[in-house]
Amino acid sequence: MNRQAFIDRLRLGLSGLPAVAIAEAVADYEAHFAEGVAASRTEEEVAAALGDPTRLARELRAEIGLKKWEEQRNPTSAVSAVFAVLGLGAIDLLILLPILMTVASVLFGLIVAVGAVFLGGGFMFAAGPFLDPPGGPAAALLGGIGLMALSASVGAILTIVVIGMVNALVWYGRLHYRLLKPAIEPVSAQGATP
Repeated sequence: MNRQAFIDRLRLGLSGLPAVAIAEAVADYEAHFAEGVAASRTEEEVAAALGDPTRLARELRAEIGLKKWEEQRNPTSAVSAVFAVLGLGAIDLLILLPILMTVASVLFGLIVAVGAVFLGGGFMFAAGPFLDPPGGPAAALLGGIGLMALSASVGAILTIVVIGMVNALVWYGRLHYRLLKPAIEPVSAQGATP
């Protein structure tokens, strides 16, 4: 594979990322090719030493998604981090996806339940005094406030759990990347010696 084919496959694998990130990655690999050619190596030797550009693109995509989560802790970056981790390997996808889907489904169900309890407490607070509840209007007011406070507390705990799980996925992704990195470097070292 020559330089242009390598760069084209790398760009294709990075499509959808910000243009600045793609340009930086491509410039980095262009520099590898320039250094290799300056050291009297062919473009094919440099490409073989760098490895599969599709795999490199997945790893770069994962690293960018993980950095985005560390910089901006919001739902969009959390989704980016999750998909970055899932994109690292097909085997991980087969193992990790069912677990993540189960946990995400349970968390979604709990979030819906918390919202329903909050709305129920709001209804009890607002309409309870007019419906002649057992214990009188004061019990309806206090019961409604209690249900809303309970759901807000559980919602806060769920938020902490979701952030912790995203952080665990980021940790897993970094661990996975560190485990893959030594597998990449021996290929580079073997290709470096002509």
